[in-house]
Amino acid sequence: MKPIVEVAQSFGINEEYLELYGKYKCKLDLTLSNELQDHPDGKLVLVTAMNPTPAGEGKTLTTIGLVQALNAIGEPTIGALREPSLGPCFGMKGGATGSNKAQIVPSEDINLHFTGDIHAITSAHNLLSAMIDNHIFHGNELRINPQRILWKRAMDMNDRCLRNIVTGLGAGNGAVQETGFMITTASEIMAVLCLSKDLADLEKRLGQMLVAYNEKDEVVTAAQLGAVGAMVVLLKDAIKPNLVQTIEGTPVVVHGGPFANIAHGCSSVIGTKLSLKLAKIVVTEAGFGADLGAEKFFNIKCRQAGLTPAASVLVVTVKALKYNGGASKLELDQPNPKALELGLPNMKRHIENIQKFGVPVMVAINHFASDQAEEIDQVIDYCKSIGVKVEISKVWAEGSQGGIDLARTLTQILDEEKTTFTSLYSDEMDTQSKIEKIVQEIYRGAGVSFSPAAVRGIKEIERLGFNSLPVCMAKTPYSFSDQPQLLGAPEGFTLHVRAVSVSAGAGFIVVHTGNIVTMPGLPKSPAAEHIYLDKQGEVIGLM
Repeated sequence: MKPIVEVAQSFGINEEYLELYGKYKCKLDLTLSNELQDHPDGKLVLVTAMNPTPAGEGKTLTTIGLVQALNAIGEPTIGALREPSLGPCFGMKGGATGSNKAQIVPSEDINLHFTGDIHAITSAHNLLSAMIDNHIFHGNELRINPQRILWKRAMDMNDRCLRNIVTGLGAGNGAVQETGFMITTASEIMAVLCLSKDLADLEKRLGQMLVAYNEKDEVVTAAQLGAVGAMVVLLKDAIKPNLVQTIEGTPVVVHGGPFANIAHGCSSVIGTKLSLKLAKIVVTEAGFGADLGAEKFFNIKCRQAGLTPAASVLVVTVKALKYNGGASKLELDQPNPKALELGLPNMKRHIENIQKFGVPVMVAINHFASDQAEEIDQVIDYCKSIGVKVEISKVWAEGSQGGIDLARTLTQILDEEKTTFTSLYSDEMDTQSKIEKIVQEIYRGAGVSFSPAAVRGIKEIERLGFNSLPVCMAKTPYSFSDQPQLLGAPEGFTLHVRAVSVSAGAGFIVVHTGNIVTMPGLPKSPAAEHIYLDKQGEVIGLM
């Protein structure tokens, strides 16, 4: 690893703007934005993927390798990524910093406590929870209805037993109420931090968050509780973007970590905009498949931040395509051209969806050693038949040199194809119509079934005047539908919406579909069982 001071200086960042966390990671002072305000913006590239499978698609890996490859061909490029959550790291997924020759470092630090951002968000979230209960305990001046508190608690770990709990048990411990925990990445404070344009905007958004209803059926905000000032103090460092490097020493801004299946799934606006002032190209990613992460990147992040993506890269693998074509997890290393053929429509639909936003798209085939040459050719031929550029990415094995073709084709697209970026729906559309448009045009469902609770939620959003906000779909990432087992490219299904609520501070409406939860559970054999510290003090099993 290079000292992070050297990495920063390679892109013209003076040491005075660095807040060092050791030798290899730092935060960027927000005043750097003032220094760079007259710099032209670089071009923004989104890396997204097909629906995730147990075999893994390597979206983050490809993003990192692409950043390395673009720099290797002389295109000054910065990556803009999300921070890993401890929940998946110790649960099913493991580390989220790439691997082998396409990773960001120091990997263990980034995957664990990093610079404390997620801990700060957890603390700010739970401070607000405590202040709500404390307000009620000490007289309840705002006349909060204890049975209508909207704000739960948060922690950055998977724990299904905390989804629904009862608090206030025992004499003198406050009002007894049903509540629960969500994972920190689903906290509205995480979304607020990632969508804020500066510290003042953060403070304003925190104050707008709805926390409860009073006895007159009026909403109570965080500002009314007097909680905002203290939350800003807890978040004053977390709002500053983090700078690290790839294994080849190229810069990457890692900031914020919302999940795309239960939140908007994009890294921070501050980090992205700062990167655009520093580099000719900025490569960012959005979580899970393009039906979730990319859709929210386009409809929420770009809408709120005024961003215009210049191109998109869709990551696919032969294994994932075969899985979506009906092959079992145990058969993915075996030749199966029929399953591959049946899985290709999943890729095609993601391509078509990205094109609906007016953004040029290319396909990156993340290469595995077990891939059959004939099946790789089958994917390439299919892409060519539908008029989409495609390249094989071997960045895991070869680093930047394994992504040269990918980088060159992307720069060709950036030079020759013009984006006509547009959102899928207008602000003026009502909430139900926005949901139906996403379901019909992105998921290809026939319609939407709204539960009575969801209907009430939509009416309440209209009553409160939040109808103009974009919608954030909380849905399984494994299928275009709300049914995880419905793989490939299903259509004609009915999507079930069970609840609709507003995140006023974040500036979007959350739509809960199917059985999606905001607090994941650990799998039968969590990754934590295989993570340990060896005798030399090295972390084993995290990556």
